[in-house]
Amino acid sequence: MSSSASPSPLRLRDLLHPIVAGLISVIVNYGGTFILVFQAAKIAGLSPELTASWVWSVSIGVGITGLFLSWVSREPIITAWSTPAAAFLVVALSTTPYAEAVGAYIISAAAFVLLGLSGCFEKVIRLIPPGVAAGLLAGILLQFGIGAFGGMSLDPLLVGLLIAAYVVLKRFTARYAVVGILVLGLAFLLTQGRVDLSGLALQFAAPVFTRPEFSINALLSVALPLFLITLTGQYMPGMLVLRNDGFSTSANPIVTVTGLGSLLMAPFGSHAFNVAAITAAICTGKEASEDPSKRWIAGVAAGVFYILVGVFGVTLAAVFMAFPATFITTLAGLALLGTIGASLASAMADVKSREASLITFLASAANITLLGIGGAFWGLLIGLAAYALLNGRWPRRKAVVIPAVDAVVTTQGATH
Repeated sequence: MSSSASPSPLRLRDLLHPIVAGLISVIVNYGGTFILVFQAAKIAGLSPELTASWVWSVSIGVGITGLFLSWVSREPIITAWSTPAAAFLVVALSTTPYAEAVGAYIISAAAFVLLGLSGCFEKVIRLIPPGVAAGLLAGILLQFGIGAFGGMSLDPLLVGLLIAAYVVLKRFTARYAVVGILVLGLAFLLTQGRVDLSGLALQFAAPVFTRPEFSINALLSVALPLFLITLTGQYMPGMLVLRNDGFSTSANPIVTVTGLGSLLMAPFGSHAFNVAAITAAICTGKEASEDPSKRWIAGVAAGVFYILVGVFGVTLAAVFMAFPATFITTLAGLALLGTIGASLASAMADVKSREASLITFLASAANITLLGIGGAFWGLLIGLAAYALLNGRWPRRKAVVIPAVDAVVTTQGATH
């Protein structure tokens, strides 16, 4: 389980960029998508203690699994909670008793453990043509690139400053462009008094065990949709992200470890976590490090930051969510520009698959939602069908996979 690049000696100066990439991915996740967890908890009528336990369990679980997988594989394996699943639970928990929902979390997690151990998922991933995978990634990330500029009409001063600073830094010191806009943006918000942290007090989160209950209703209405949504909306695009940036770690141990983590944390409120996609792309590309063999540090750093948030529960999650939405979307979009450009170039590189790749790109960018399943799945399905029809056969070589959607950057946006 190693990247295609040969490792080189690790120096202190090699740590800055991957650590910042890990931090940005965590900020984007909490600042954009975690509000869905609080929404779902409110719909379910959970107490502050149970809500804090949910925050604790999913943050600690994501942190430990991502840190472990990145350390062992020496690749940037970024994990995250399932954002499509959290959005689904906003609706599902309104009609499902919480104890039954926890039972459904356990069933869904156990299914992922079995899937990982079976080895089937990796075989499916390797059948995806490289151009189609690249088109999928570009389509998924397109809305984030647009979002980097879309906030100009809402907050022209902040967004204009970030974009101008990014371009200038790219021109004179490309390696520090993302680091620079993060620091500059935070300084700007603090000087304007737009991030109010005065009322925050650090408090340790305490896990609360909920005895699971099992029912046919929860199995069919929560566990099954949770499994399918997480599989198609998170795992598949997430593995594509890793493959697109040249990392070869098998999907099987990732699915097994994250599934096992979800299983252990489910009684404390964690709904599901998995390999990330969009926020993973922040850590798997050149912005994290010019040397691919150093990017695993971003995965370890992200894991540490997640664990810190979990320890302090709702307090630190509230810090991330205190940032203006335009800051989060602009930061994420600019950090992903390199990945979007590389994905488009890869999608258009092969003349034989170019049209199928273009179809995949447009279908994924359209963010189709049918039968409760999100755009990543339908974009991939349409692209694969187009490839088969246009080429009349499937490629024999193993495909390179592309980054996928990892988490919603805004409550209206995409997935992790």
